[in-house]
Amino acid sequence: MRFFVLTVFPEIFKFLEDYSVLGRAIKNGVVEVKTLNLRDFSRDKHRTTDDYPFGGGPGMVMLAEPIFKALNGVKKEAEGVYTILLGPGGTRFSHQKALELARMKDICLICGHYEGVDSRVREVCDEEISLGDFVTSGGELPAMVIIDAISRLTPGVLGNIESLGEESFFEGLLEYDHFTRPRELTIPEILISGHHAAISDWRLRNSLLKTLFFRPDLLSKKELNPKERKILSETLQVLEGILKKNQ
Repeated sequence: MRFFVLTVFPEIFKFLEDYSVLGRAIKNGVVEVKTLNLRDFSRDKHRTTDDYPFGGGPGMVMLAEPIFKALNGVKKEAEGVYTILLGPGGTRFSHQKALELARMKDICLICGHYEGVDSRVREVCDEEISLGDFVTSGGELPAMVIIDAISRLTPGVLGNIESLGEESFFEGLLEYDHFTRPRELTIPEILISGHHAAISDWRLRNSLLKTLFFRPDLLSKKELNPKERKILSETLQVLEGILKKNQ
């Protein structure tokens, strides 16, 4: 998996080489992150990458020309590269989107900055993606989040591939609660019983209830199996009983 990042702050991405699982993947050659400094593609001696917006208004807008030049260079190196502009008007990034993008061989991320990017850049991109309804100072931090989320789904990145299937959102649910030492503190007794089937049932119930109370929107999108429906039905019956008792 190769990532090309178009940015005016390429030095930020050096951090990824020393960052946890992703850092190991980069050092082992499983993932490659190549940054292109947009200032290197500017036409003037000041290496300008932004200008005042036509029509007036506050802030500066990133020039289209340096981005076009950098992107053309990427396309020569990586034919068929999937190009993503990071911006507030894009598709909301999610686990499903990460799964979709993990099938790509090469991805180019264009990091906006200042008041935004010349709108003509959108016309040469395959997609625009947003992390959510908030504003960051530039596209660099969102780009790193996206690189990490996609890379985790790339074969050879995670040491224990089984852990991937139990993470939050993988099955449309929040992940169950985790506990570790010391045992002296209060923890669910079932987790130290050695009864694997019972532990599995507890984890499923815990995952469903966490999702029900904290992210019910996820349940509305998930196709529940009979066991999951039974657990939620029993839970709702208990809640209805409590409400009736307190009326």
